[in-house]
Amino acid sequence: MAGQMDPDDLNTKRIVTVFGGTGFLGRRIVKRLLERGFTVRAASRHPARVGPVFSSTARMPEAVEADILDASSIGSAIAGSQAIVNAVSLYVEHGVQTFERVHVEAAVDLAAASRAGKVDQFVQISGIGSDPQSDSNYVRARGQGEIAVASAFPGAFIVRPAVMTGPDDVFLTTIVRLIRLLPVYPLFGDGGTRLQPVYVADVAEAVSRLIDGRNHKGSSIFEFGGPRIYTYTELLREVARQLDTHIRLMPVPFAAWDALAGLAELLPAAPITRNQVDLMRHDNVAAIGAPGLKELDIEPRDIDEVIRLIERRA
Repeated sequence: MAGQMDPDDLNTKRIVTVFGGTGFLGRRIVKRLLERGFTVRAASRHPARVGPVFSSTARMPEAVEADILDASSIGSAIAGSQAIVNAVSLYVEHGVQTFERVHVEAAVDLAAASRAGKVDQFVQISGIGSDPQSDSNYVRARGQGEIAVASAFPGAFIVRPAVMTGPDDVFLTTIVRLIRLLPVYPLFGDGGTRLQPVYVADVAEAVSRLIDGRNHKGSSIFEFGGPRIYTYTELLREVARQLDTHIRLMPVPFAAWDALAGLAELLPAAPITRNQVDLMRHDNVAAIGAPGLKELDIEPRDIDEVIRLIERRA
């Protein structure tokens, strides 16, 4: 009809800045927003990395140099943006890069600057199980960060994914590789921890829908899990079944994992960290009744599809 604009044309007039835009989830959020027609800025400490990450996309994001740990550097990245996504995460502490600094202080600085800059929407990527009272420094910082962001930017979306999977993840890809490699697979504890793995592309799609105004229920906190809940043992057996291979499982006490992870963190690229061990102590499933993918009309994909992608990539 004459006089009406295509929604994608309207979106190109909206700027979304994604901090952590080259990371595992962040780059998929950027890509999905570009596909929806938004103008997207990928904010990174290393803007030269943006081009290679998105070299195969039909449209390129704008590379913007910004360090979430340096409040003075984020203003230019925020300027003119209608939405901000904070997809920055830290899994191993190094010097001044602590969980408190990244997940609480820097997150609230970004949220406050976004509000001061009259940004319309703010999305904070957190995680299922975040708890401001947790004994785990990582889990506690995640929970405290949620509270601080919600205070600094009222109405901010808090997105809590379960453990995310994808062809380049560090969770399911590792399981697939080790099941093929090891004669005996070590369990975390007795293998009874419950997990609800979610495909990373489904989480990215959900974030893009929130920014695109698809939040019909008016919720501000979302928990995104996959279609099935497994115990860790069940998950390993299901992966082995998908790979058409036999698996032998061996319980390993969490104390042994703590010691191993402590040593691993001394390596340049730790294969496992103590916070990852902490996460495996507790169930990682969406809360009953919490708004999730269903409320955004997304049918979550199961791990069988992700395993096929991992195998194809390998």
